[in-house]
Amino acid sequence: MSSSSTTNSKDFSGKVVLITGSSGGIGAALSRHFARSGAQVVVNGRNGQNVGKVASDCNSLSPKKLKALQVVADVTIDDDCRRLVDTVICRLGRIDILVNNAGAGAFGSIYDPKLMQTYDHMMKLDVRSVVLITQLVVPHLERTKGVIVNISSSLSVKPNVHFMPYCLAKCAIDMFTKCMALELGPKGIRCNSVNPTAVRTNFQSATGAGDILVGVLKQLEETNPLRRIATVDDVVNAVAFLASGESGFVTGTALMVDGASIWV
Repeated sequence: MSSSSTTNSKDFSGKVVLITGSSGGIGAALSRHFARSGAQVVVNGRNGQNVGKVASDCNSLSPKKLKALQVVADVTIDDDCRRLVDTVICRLGRIDILVNNAGAGAFGSIYDPKLMQTYDHMMKLDVRSVVLITQLVVPHLERTKGVIVNISSSLSVKPNVHFMPYCLAKCAIDMFTKCMALELGPKGIRCNSVNPTAVRTNFQSATGAGDILVGVLKQLEETNPLRRIATVDDVVNAVAFLASGESGFVTGTALMVDGASIWV
């Protein structure tokens, strides 16, 4: 049995983990989890105060008292993306795990006069930034035989009349994940996505969907076979599994964390 197959998903000692958009929501929870599990964490976001708060949490959770690297950067700005990756390499020397988490949702209808503005924003934030960050990080992952986990959505495969631009963006992320698995596999790099259903975080309030989303969450809770909404921990545990050696022969997979909600 290879050593990678026995790697504990709870132990990321010696690993450098870059999580984009990790100053709040699922990204912050991922940062705390990896810090608690021994990793050197890079916390990224646009708001320096929020980045600092999450980094402070990580510092207190780290068993070896590692200090989280704080990088305030906007992933929709190319120069910021380059500065983010350059800073990590300059300060820490390596990247073992990339979690492309930064993103947002958006309400959109074909009748909306601002549809194309919304569409362009979704593609720039949820797709283009992921492609660019991945391109910048891949040379470093080649040296560490690293791992990429993209945060997608169950809406990549289940259409929703309220969030059409977001559905399109996440569908693109799933295909990007599969393409990267094919291209990077020979380099020893695995690439997977985690596709959650709705999770109660500040992500929802940022969509501007308001009462629509409240109704969506209620419907999910009532119709989901497990009769509950996904928790942040559900998503974190899935990412940790795919980032660990326990999933050493898993690549190109979209792991649905949705309680089978796509079936109903």
